[in-house]
Amino acid sequence: MHYLKQFGIILAVSFIGEILNFLIDLPIPASIYGIILLFFALEFRMVKLEWVKDAGKFLIAIMPVMFIPAAVGLLNAWDVLRPALVAYVSIMVITTVVVMAASGCATQAVIRRKEKKGGKTNG
Repeated sequence: MHYLKQFGIILAVSFIGEILNFLIDLPIPASIYGIILLFFALEFRMVKLEWVKDAGKFLIAIMPVMFIPAAVGLLNAWDVLRPALVAYVSIMVITTVVVMAASGCATQAVIRRKEKKGGKTNG
């Protein structure tokens, strides 16, 4: 019953995200609206972390399984992908490196700022 309540809260927030996606004509996926809503609900303590923590951990643990249908979809689209495979792989490698570099720079900036203020770091 504990997990059902937590999943219910997450699903309710996701449903509100779906409604916002329907009402707001922007090219933003409904899941992003839901994540932003859940973030603000947690930040402003409208939802307590304990109310969704265990279900969230479970969903993160099974996340790799959720990519299997997408991988199968790529296999079904192999004839379309094959002519531009080098371009797709190049884009994936370049964007992965850019995201890793940007994340590293942002993390270092936060750590440096924290050290300037006299805060303690964990690493």
